[in-house]
Amino acid sequence: MQDKKMQAPKEPSKRVHKSYFTDEMKKTYTVLVPDMLPIHFKLIMQIYEKYGYHMELLQTSTRNVIDEGLKNVHNDTCYPALLVVGQFMDALKSGKYDINKVALLISQTGGGCRASNYIHLLRKALSETFPQVPVLSLNFSGLEKNASIKVTPAIALKLIYAVLYGDMLMLLYNQCKPYEVVKNSTDKLLARWQHRMGKLFNTASGYTHTKRIYKAMLRDFAALERTSEKKPKVGIVGEIYVKYSPLANNHLNEFLLEEGCEPNVPGLLDFVLYCASDPINDRILYGIFDKSTVLYTIGYDILYKFQKQQIKVIEEHGVFQPPHDFEHLRKCADKYIHQGVKMGEGWLITAEMAALAETGTENIICTQPFGCLPNHIVAKGSARVIKRAYPDANIVAIDYDPGATKVNQENRIKLMLANAKL
Repeated sequence: MQDKKMQAPKEPSKRVHKSYFTDEMKKTYTVLVPDMLPIHFKLIMQIYEKYGYHMELLQTSTRNVIDEGLKNVHNDTCYPALLVVGQFMDALKSGKYDINKVALLISQTGGGCRASNYIHLLRKALSETFPQVPVLSLNFSGLEKNASIKVTPAIALKLIYAVLYGDMLMLLYNQCKPYEVVKNSTDKLLARWQHRMGKLFNTASGYTHTKRIYKAMLRDFAALERTSEKKPKVGIVGEIYVKYSPLANNHLNEFLLEEGCEPNVPGLLDFVLYCASDPINDRILYGIFDKSTVLYTIGYDILYKFQKQQIKVIEEHGVFQPPHDFEHLRKCADKYIHQGVKMGEGWLITAEMAALAETGTENIICTQPFGCLPNHIVAKGSARVIKRAYPDANIVAIDYDPGATKVNQENRIKLMLANAKL
């Protein structure tokens, strides 16, 4: 009895506060969106604008974003998580927004990567300083059922088309921008098409006429006045957030353009197909077969047909280089790695590097953030065997972390570009 009396009382458990977004909030709240895929996310935001959401894309890229991330997440957390949380906290502390009328939107993959858990890190960061700020999750995995942003069948369909058109615009932009004669003519055309797509998404079915829209995009971008000079193509692969986000990769795309290169960035649809293929591979590897396997298989087949159509239209037009066929990417991966390696970006990084080297983009930058274990193991492990298969492959891994300076990163890239091949 005496021992029991001497025991220290248990401290009450500290629960992370959760604020939820309601339909009524749509009228007065601004939803902040992290800057991962500027072209794609602007299309997605326009889709949700029609359904009553007012969204704003955060495009801050100051050192303060990193500092806020370091303050609010553990220092062994992966760099993308640190940046996402840091960018949100920086925005909330900026004084630009009414803290009682703002919400945050974050995407979740549902995979084994910590990307599925950013939302919990974000809520923990908000809990002490901004407990009233609700967090919304955009996901297709059934996560955060009480906090998911509305994804009706109609919205889901539009989001798929946003990926398709976002990939097309990103591809055309990167193949035109390095060669434009009239400065910023490519940027202006991109902005016009983003505005036009916003209007099409507001129609009942105008956005579904993919073939007609692709041809119009191709016609407009091909009409831009461009030089005929040859510039080295540089592929960008790696962890999905750092690969695409200007904040995370220190505006890598812009830097390559300034250095006289043509960036070659694989589309988002490849990652979507990669995620959809996982359950199909599980069926083969482990004999897992359930309702979700059937749904993912159907979804994969539909998305792959969309990709095949896009590739065919670009090839028939004959001016621009199309994206890689995803089934071809799988075959490229099989030469070097098993498709059972699926944590994070897994085998997809290997496949993209091999496909780029095979099709003439021999200069490749692999973006590797701190704390992304699958990326470091798979990418670094695969680069060597790909170089062996393609002796002219010029592959460099660039580390992105809170302590890495932009100058050092750019110097390493410049060293790679000194040996760049046309």
